[in-house]
Amino acid sequence: MQDSIDGPIVARAGQSIYMSVYQTKLADLSRLITITWCKNLLLHGLSVSVQHLGEQSGYTCKVELKPWYFWRKHGSKQFVLDTKPIDIFWDLRAAKFNGETEPTSDYYVAIVCDQEVVLLVGDLKKDAYRRTGCRPALMDPILVSRKEHIFGKKRFSTRVRFHEKGGLHEVSVECKNRSKSGEINPEMEIRIDGHLVIHVNHLQWKFRGNESIHLNKVRVEVCWDVHDWLFSPGLRHALFIIKPSLLATCSSSLSSPSPLSSSLSSTPLSSGTESSGGSVEGFNANGTEFCLFLYAWRIE
Repeated sequence: MQDSIDGPIVARAGQSIYMSVYQTKLADLSRLITITWCKNLLLHGLSVSVQHLGEQSGYTCKVELKPWYFWRKHGSKQFVLDTKPIDIFWDLRAAKFNGETEPTSDYYVAIVCDQEVVLLVGDLKKDAYRRTGCRPALMDPILVSRKEHIFGKKRFSTRVRFHEKGGLHEVSVECKNRSKSGEINPEMEIRIDGHLVIHVNHLQWKFRGNESIHLNKVRVEVCWDVHDWLFSPGLRHALFIIKPSLLATCSSSLSSPSPLSSSLSSTPLSSGTESSGGSVEGFNANGTEFCLFLYAWRIE
């Protein structure tokens, strides 16, 4: 099992991919569970991967959602992990996608171990507990990271939760070319929930950088690397990293060091609310931080 998607494969297949990584206790050990939704012209699928922290190998269950595989939209599968049976249940028969890669409602995917539902995604939670006949786990799963590969021409948008119990936020990136005195000036705008939080002018000089904003009383680090958009031919992606953090330091997460960074001032964005469960938005109760990796593939 691979914990990342190879860039050239994504480009050739034209796949939109959404990967959510959760940390939970499974078979008496801390494990990572990855829920991946992918969509292209030939395939719309779901995969569930389980691995031990620090290991690359693990178990992967795949489900195809094409109409002629209708029976696969409702099913279960069992495998053994460290001598313990693990069950995966899913019901996608009535799932509403609304044109998206990931369903928006009327579905569930549940992972069960030791008579506990250790991870449950989707809104049909009562149906999931009824079908599995199991209780919720004592330890809530932690949403660690999310990776998305999306395609577009000028505007790229996604909706994301900074943690499992938080509200949805719309994140959008738009790249524009403005002409002034006969010169073309590329610029970039990043918005969260419709609010302009970052504006980068002269993008050809500031193609890598980072900026701090404020959202729900937490500082959010936004990093970008759009070098390949501007200077590499063909289908190339830009990388955006959004990380709620009390301590700034995400520029080192980019694939290469950033010699240039934006000198823009921070833009406050406040809603004055906290998430349920007493956690500050973007942080889980144990302080674990969430990170979004957005790979934006630009189509000319």
